[in-house]
Amino acid sequence: MKNNIEVLVISISNPILIGIYEDKNLIQTISNEGKTSDILPSIFQDILDQYNIQALYYVSSPGSFMAIKVAYIFLKTLSITLNIPLKAMDGFNFNNNTAIKALGKKYFFKSKDGNITTKLLNQDDKLEDFTLPNHILNLKCLDDTLPQYHLPAVH
Repeated sequence: MKNNIEVLVISISNPILIGIYEDKNLIQTISNEGKTSDILPSIFQDILDQYNIQALYYVSSPGSFMAIKVAYIFLKTLSITLNIPLKAMDGFNFNNNTAIKALGKKYFFKSKDGNITTKLLNQDDKLEDFTLPNHILNLKCLDDTLPQYHLPAVH
């Protein structure tokens, strides 16, 4: 089993992305379509069979509320049972600060001052796929690991 492995989970959109990091460097990428509740247990069974996990990271906001809740509960349970840290991050770190799907036709946007709002896309708005960073040495983690729910107004 390899030591010093850290795992990053981006479950706020499809496909779910999971990065395996050794000494802070990406060594394996797992990409899987489907529901977080169906995918995470089987993927993590394989990960736990191969690696000794030292830390877990996940995207706690914004995005699919159900995916965020399921990922948090699953990863928090692993964190407690394996006695390893769980750290949370903002999803905008993984799509170059572009819009993130909210609800219906609305998207989350992050302003330069850090405020998150929802609005409809316009032709000037950019969308980028989520990507795993090659290194996690300088990831900015949030102070709180609880899911951050940014609920858009329903019209």
